[in-house]
Amino acid sequence: MGLLGLDIGGTKILGILYDEDGQEIARQKRKTKAAEGIDVVMNQVFKVIDDLIKESTSKLEGIGVGVPGLVDAAGTVLFSPNIPFKDFELSKLIKKRYSVPVYVGNDVNVAMYGEWKHIGNETSRDVLGMFIGTGVGGAIILDGILYLGQGSAGEFGHMVVSADGAYCGCGAQGCLEAYASKTAIQKYIEKQIGKGRTTLLTELLEEDGVVLKSSSLIKAYEKNDALAIEVIDRTARYLGIAVGSLVNIFHPDLFILGGGVMEAMGSILLEKTLNEAQQHAMPGLLKTVAFSLSEMGDEAGVYGAYQLIKSKM
Repeated sequence: MGLLGLDIGGTKILGILYDEDGQEIARQKRKTKAAEGIDVVMNQVFKVIDDLIKESTSKLEGIGVGVPGLVDAAGTVLFSPNIPFKDFELSKLIKKRYSVPVYVGNDVNVAMYGEWKHIGNETSRDVLGMFIGTGVGGAIILDGILYLGQGSAGEFGHMVVSADGAYCGCGAQGCLEAYASKTAIQKYIEKQIGKGRTTLLTELLEEDGVVLKSSSLIKAYEKNDALAIEVIDRTARYLGIAVGSLVNIFHPDLFILGGGVMEAMGSILLEKTLNEAQQHAMPGLLKTVAFSLSEMGDEAGVYGAYQLIKSKM
């Protein structure tokens, strides 16, 4: 038996074919080519799947998919920020071509499920995940089951952490994503530089090009750059507000934090975030919650997609 996990991102598509024991049989990666339109994107998706099928003697039994954006319970992508999918019946299309069960979910939900399965701690049945990257995503596992609501639950990045605050890309004001995402961090840095502040980040931003690398921010922080320290403290403040509030609502066994920003800043940002969360969580609640940094990086999505389709079989 072969089960295929697929992670469709804005720049690349990663697919891995697993056997029934979760061992990797083969992998394929291709560019998404999102700018070239929906037909080109789907052609790339099909090439990845077809190539994986060719590399295996096992019969394909199911396909799990993670994709950025809003996905309903039927596997229709209602909207994707980086791929030209709008009200797009992705699950139905893949199922029609390959005649196997297909599961399609939001990429952060899928990746967090993969991280939880990777950790392998079955005693942690109620789990929250928050991924801080270009945006901020979230996911909820209740009693070992990925909770989706009507399909799109877990949008932690759009919790309001500052009423009447900064505008978010979603159109609302004060969202966590408008303060703690990589996009928000860079906007704040550029605004401060524009005000004439002296900082190592000016030079590092020029070296990195259009987008400041998280590693450059850490480099400036370790050299006691005042703006870098301010930015990381500011990010931790808003993350802490969100984490404390979420612990109050769910009181989970485990809280996983990941994404490019958190992975690059590691224990520095995690410690500051938890210190802030103490100010917002009910007394004593944080003591019984385990916190963990994500471990799988880019492979969490594809592994989670495999685990989710496996759970549906």
